[in-house]
Amino acid sequence: MRACAWCVAALLAACASGPPPLDWQLNARGALAQYERYYFAGETKLAEREFENAKAEIARTGRLDLLARAELLRCAARTASLEFDGCPGFEASRAEAGAEELAYADYLAGRTARAPTEQPMSQLVAAGLRLRAGTITPQDVAAAIDVASAQGWRRPLLAWLAVQARRAEESGDQASLARIRRRIEFVTTGK
Repeated sequence: MRACAWCVAALLAACASGPPPLDWQLNARGALAQYERYYFAGETKLAEREFENAKAEIARTGRLDLLARAELLRCAARTASLEFDGCPGFEASRAEAGAEELAYADYLAGRTARAPTEQPMSQLVAAGLRLRAGTITPQDVAAAIDVASAQGWRRPLLAWLAVQARRAEESGDQASLARIRRRIEFVTTGK
């Protein structure tokens, strides 16, 4: 299951065939896409504003199952950025969630396993779950850094670089630590 694409696609499944998407569907899809963009860029306030816009559009339908899906998107983005919080937004909507949403929530909680897809967010979510479980390898950390870097996703890149720096420091690899810190400084300041 693709983390972000799954949520957005599931949210808009009703518009796959037939008439053009309704305004609320287009608006919700756009707001969720902007949420992801801003969140991964590290623009928390803008991201949360877009998420609230998406929730407002979903509220027009009265469908709490769609709200649960949107909350899973938020939780997946946080997991990809190594911000583990138990998905409180989803938990508040759990009673209205369907089987697919519950299964994905179990995956995000580390209770079930799935193979990541080729989508960058899916790869970072899987790596984040391996980190939380304590089963991640240095190669996995480097791969997560490469994925975040290739996408230009500042927030997850900094999170994964911090993991790499901590490991270099713990192993006493001062040369690698200095290189990683320079990279973090560049990402942070552009200098």
